[in-house]
Parts: sequence; structure tokens; C-alpha cells
Amino acid sequence: MDTYILGTGLSHDGSTVLLKNGKIIVAIEKERLSRIKHDGGNDFDTVQYCLDFEGINASDLTLIVQASNFENNISPNQYAGRRYFDKHIQTPVVTLSHHLAHAWSAVGMSPFKECNIMVVDGAGSPYNQCLDLEGAKIPPYLFSSGMYCEKDSFYYFDGKDLTTLFKDFSEVKLHQSRASLKLPTNYHSIGGLYHAASHYCFGNLNDVGKLMGLAPYGILNGKPPLFKLENGLIEVLYENVDLYFKKPSSGYDAFKKDFTHYADIARWVQDETEKAIIYLFQERSKLRPHANFAYAGGVALNAVANYKLRLSGIVKNLYTQPAAGDNGLAIGCAYYGWHKILGQPKATIPDQVFFGREYSTDDVEQAIVNAGISDNPVFSIKQTLDFVSLTAAELARGKVVGWFQGGAEFGPRALGHRSILADPRIKGIKNHINSKIKFREDFRPFAPSVRIDDVQKYFIHGWESPYMILIDEIKPEWKNQLDGIVHQDGTCRVQTVTSAFNPDFYQLIGDFEAKTGIGVLLNTSLNRKGMPIVETPAEALSLFLSGAIDVLILNNFIICKKP
Repeated sequence: MDTYILGTGLSHDGSTVLLKNGKIIVAIEKERLSRIKHDGGNDFDTVQYCLDFEGINASDLTLIVQASNFENNISPNQYAGRRYFDKHIQTPVVTLSHHLAHAWSAVGMSPFKECNIMVVDGAGSPYNQCLDLEGAKIPPYLFSSGMYCEKDSFYYFDGKDLTTLFKDFSEVKLHQSRASLKLPTNYHSIGGLYHAASHYCFGNLNDVGKLMGLAPYGILNGKPPLFKLENGLIEVLYENVDLYFKKPSSGYDAFKKDFTHYADIARWVQDETEKAIIYLFQERSKLRPHANFAYAGGVALNAVANYKLRLSGIVKNLYTQPAAGDNGLAIGCAYYGWHKILGQPKATIPDQVFFGREYSTDDVEQAIVNAGISDNPVFSIKQTLDFVSLTAAELARGKVVGWFQGGAEFGPRALGHRSILADPRIKGIKNHINSKIKFREDFRPFAPSVRIDDVQKYFIHGWESPYMILIDEIKPEWKNQLDGIVHQDGTCRVQTVTSAFNPDFYQLIGDFEAKTGIGVLLNTSLNRKGMPIVETPAEALSLFLSGAIDVLILNNFIICKKP
């Protein structure tokens, strides 16, 4: 009899994962279904999606494991609206604290038999709700004087169980408003300051990725430290924050008008964040040195800091969980159930992250009919087994392609199943996609996708980077030729592709190289500003019809806009 464990995350960036006999068979983020960026809380639709995929009911589940952020007394039938589980459900329901769920997500996804684990984010569970305090070294805060929440946690996984070695906390001052900066959650966390700085620059707490993209346009100008790094602890130096954060953005016009100011702030915050992360890894490594580190929590998505950490030599083998943010909580919940509660050994680790359901030929044909383009002479529509080679030809002709294949990626990056692709050699391609397709700011960069066999040809370090959460430097001889994927400072957020990870995408890059001599594609997510990555063929068609994408590939259907 099969063992099913459902892991579900109820924080922001909510998601649900279904494990079958210890392996992920389906997973979906809530935003992909609700179409609301960073959606979380109620998990009715994501649970339904996972159960429907396998054709089972809630009564078939062996165990349900859930995690939120600030609470652990969560009713199985009520959370920000009706949940999938009614009050009569017989399946056991277990609730994890926040960092513990992050840590088990790193355990379950990492290739290591044993390793250290680091979790760093904006804010986790309150001290009195943490389930992982036993044996941990904890700074002597006066926890009774306010609400203190997790900000970084350090663990060791011995191949079977997780041991907590160190946990640091910060007082939470929700909606605390200083003259200079609005702090969303933790007062002294790396992630909290990064979120607050993003809000300062863009007026949106969810635009943390933009800050990393903006930073290379700024200069440091000898600014003072933002973090106090002493005795293995990290605190924000608000006296220095107050000196410089004096013009919070009131919108995009204000941002453009004072672009240099915001770019300099972004550079400063990014640089200080990198120093703080390196310090954290250096200090925690002293507690238990180990060659292997698995890394999760929202701060782990900072690809530039990961690059600096890699260069530091502190960590020999670093695995960053690809859904390191709160969307990964569901993964940790499911693996906790499998390993800790059921006592099962580690199953085969996932060799890809395409955990969404696949859409059939009938689904695609119905979406085309519903879009009203079946007999429209403005479009050509062809179904062919030769779609990979023909797509490479369109890319070589300078066309921008929407690429929709199989199940969607789980996590924030488009990795070759829900992507917009282009030839990175085309002059002005970055501005064209930003302004005419993504409808977003012109400083935002795009990623290169390259076959693992060729990564050292184009990039200085040539690291393996399948999940696009590590940057590299372009080799000087390629910088001008591949302008579309090179950032202001000569770096690139690389995705390396193997035939095992994504055979069609691997072949596409190879076919493109055969036609052009270049084995690199510009890759960005199949969405526009403010929109989650598309989940369905209908959503892909809607995006295609409302912007300047030239060609849309839906499975093996090629849909072209005629000139």
C-alpha cells in the first residue's frame, strides 16, 4: 500500500506538496493557481490540485504536515477561509515551526547524506512556538519582554536526524515605522533589512529581487556598516540607516528621478548583506566544521551573496534549496513527515523541480479554440514532433519565443518549462523584452541558460548552477557579443542545463548552437511584471496575445504571429 504525505505551507508564498513513498510526485505554489503574486494562507486550491493529480482523496493520506509563520495552533479546517480538510478528517495533522520546516526542505532536497544546514530569512516562528530549541545555543535575550522571532538557525543532519546547534532571534516590531525605514517584521534580521530597503527603493516589500538587480548600478561612496557583526551575532545599525534612508520612493516616477540615490542604496545594502552572510557562515562553521552545507530561507535566494560565499572558501560544497523562500515550507513539511514521524530513510533525491501537472494535447487544443485563433489568418498553428529544431530556427531568426513544456517549475525561477527565450546577441533585446513583453523596469537583467558541457567556455568559474541562484562572471571575449544576458558589472545569473534535468531544453540550446555557433539562450520567466509565472496553456496564450512574444510553443504546438 502506498504511503502519501501531504506537506502544506500557510505563510506568504503558500504551496502544497504530495509525497508518495518518500518521493515528490506533485507540488504547486498557490500564486500559480490564484494568479496573485506571493499569495498564501488558505491552501484549499493547492491541496485539491495535488490530490486530483494522483486521483486520491484526503482520506487516502497517511499524514498531513503544515507550517505557517507566526502561529502553530492551526485548525485543520479553518485558516484564512475554509480549507480542504473538514473538521471530521481522520488523518493526523502535525504543525511545524517555521525554520524547522525550512531546514527539513534543505535536508530532503540536498544531495548530501550528512551536512550542516543554515536557514536565514526575515522572520520565522516566535521563540515560544519553536519546536527545535532543545540542545541549541541561544543568545540570552529577555524573551518575555516582547515577541522574539527566528532570524537565523543552524543545524546538523547526520543522515537520519536533525540536531539544532544555534538559533538567533530578534524582537518583532510589526509595522514599526522609523523616519527612515519601514521594518516589516524582525528588527535585526538580514532578510528584514533587505525587505525594508526594497520597500524604500520601490515602494513594494515583495520586490526584493529587484534590489539585487539594481545594486550593480550603484557605488558605495564609503558608507558605514549596516550590520554590527560581533560575537557570532548580527544586529542592524539603525544609527547608520537613519543617516542615508531619507527619501523613501513614492512610486516609479520618484524612483527614476532619483535613480542614482536608490541605486547607491541598493549597492550598499547588497554589499553589507554579503558581508553579514559570510560572517554568519564563518561563525557557525566554528561550532561544527563540515564540508557540506545545505541552505534555505528567503535570504538564500540572493544569488550574488551565494557567489561571494562560494568565493570565500568557507563552504566547500554548498547546496541552495531552489525553493528556498516560504514556498519551500511545504517541501520541508512533507520530508519531516517521511523522515522524522514515519522514520523512513532518505529516498532518491529529485533530479529536477518540474513538479506541476502536465497538460495534454486536448488541453492545448481547447485553449487554442477558446482563444479564438484557430481560423485566424493572423496566426499560423502547427503541431509537429520536430518542434525543438523548428524553435531553434525561430530563435536564430531573432524571434522572441514563449516556451511552455510539461509540468511547471516549483520555485521562483523559470528553468525551461515556463520560459521566454531569445538570442542574447541581439542588440537591444534586453530593453525590448523589458518594455514590450515583461512591462518592467529597464535595469532588470536576464539570465543565460547554457548546457553544462559548455559553461566553462563562456563563464570564468563555470560552476554547476541548475536552479539559477548563483552568479558567475562572463569571460571578456563574450561580454559584448552576449550583451543580452550580461549585467552592468559583467556578472550573469547562470542556469546550467543537463540532458537528464531537461532533455528538450538541452536539445534546444544545442540546436540553437548548431545554427548560430552560440550555445547560450536568454531565459526569463513566462509572465509579465506583477504576474505569477503562467501555469496553464490558456494563461500562456493570453500572455502571448497581449504582448510582443513572436512565437509560442505549447508542448509540440508552434503558434506564430504572421508579420
